[in-house]
Amino acid sequence: MKVPRGTAPLTGLRVLDLATLFAGPGAATMLSDFGAEVIKVEHPSKPDPSRGHGPSKDGIGLWWKVLGRNKRTITLDLSRPGGRATLLRLAATADVVIENFRPGTLEKWDLGWDELSAANPRLILTRVTAFGQFGPYAHRPGFGTLAEAMSGFAAITGEPDAPPTLPPFGLADSIAGLATAYAVMTALAARDRTGEGQVVDMAIIEPILMALGPQPTWYDQLGYVQERSGNRSANNAPRNTYRTADGSWVAVSTSAQSVAERVLRLVGREDLITEPWFATGADRARHADVLDEAVGTWIAERTRTEVLAAFEKADAAVAPIQDVRDVMTDPQYEALDTITTVADPDLGPLRMQNVLFRLSDTPGAIRWTGRPHGADTQEVLAELGLTEGELARLREEGAV
Repeated sequence: MKVPRGTAPLTGLRVLDLATLFAGPGAATMLSDFGAEVIKVEHPSKPDPSRGHGPSKDGIGLWWKVLGRNKRTITLDLSRPGGRATLLRLAATADVVIENFRPGTLEKWDLGWDELSAANPRLILTRVTAFGQFGPYAHRPGFGTLAEAMSGFAAITGEPDAPPTLPPFGLADSIAGLATAYAVMTALAARDRTGEGQVVDMAIIEPILMALGPQPTWYDQLGYVQERSGNRSANNAPRNTYRTADGSWVAVSTSAQSVAERVLRLVGREDLITEPWFATGADRARHADVLDEAVGTWIAERTRTEVLAAFEKADAAVAPIQDVRDVMTDPQYEALDTITTVADPDLGPLRMQNVLFRLSDTPGAIRWTGRPHGADTQEVLAELGLTEGELARLREEGAV
């Protein structure tokens, strides 16, 4: 069936977001940005903890304004009979359920795959947990920090003589959110062919391991274990951060041989280009001290503006080390509208990251910011066909 040109590509897709914190809800947000109807289901008295994460303004959590955007919010206590029955009615109308309870929790409430698929054979049940649905760690509590530690990420991050370093943000959760959105779309594509739903088992410890590249294969074939090397790379040099004369920092990368040669010509060290070891990235990396000295000395004598202009003229790869203040005014981000402005009923104009990518014919959009806890319960359940009497009984039971 053809839809009007410009219609968001996931329009007509209904997603129930039962998950909390970041990986599962992040995937639901990405789906909502491109038109999916996402219904956020939270406990009546224990809302998603992400509402209280990070700084707030006037008592309003700002992280939730981003993570909860484009979602309708309702409350249900799934452990109560009325909450269970209502979720099954909702699931019968949905395409996707995203949850992140510990394995066995939904089954304890008689809301496992058997019950959900009986209510809706076309449903995609997406299960996002730290360790997956089976294995010796499956029932342990877990968060993205543990995935960053277990995957090998922390072991290779930081200076060689310093402790392993964890990221100061939800890296593993963010990667898992991206992977979960991809998994959902893959399962939906399979459903288009088979007509049947299935279970997605997403373990947060796995996508970050994939992002780390061929480390398992290196170890399998060579016994090679990557060590911490700070900002340096074992595959190319110069590759580091360098301080400018005005106290700013820039990052330089020379993954391509031609770029490495341009950088050394720019800093007046053409003599190094003729060294036999300069011919490959790995050999250059073994001489990183020499190259860092050459590049770092030149940069230290110039302001950031001068450095960036000279590198651009030389067609060499450089970027300023920016904090969020710089990001908000960066001309490339401005051109892409990466940080966009959204109207918020509580806070007025609110700036946040835009949708993740641009589609020329069917773009995504931020239709509204994160809504209050349970704001849409009455409307959503009425649309489901619940009568005023049924709603009153759910309230009396404490199920909503």
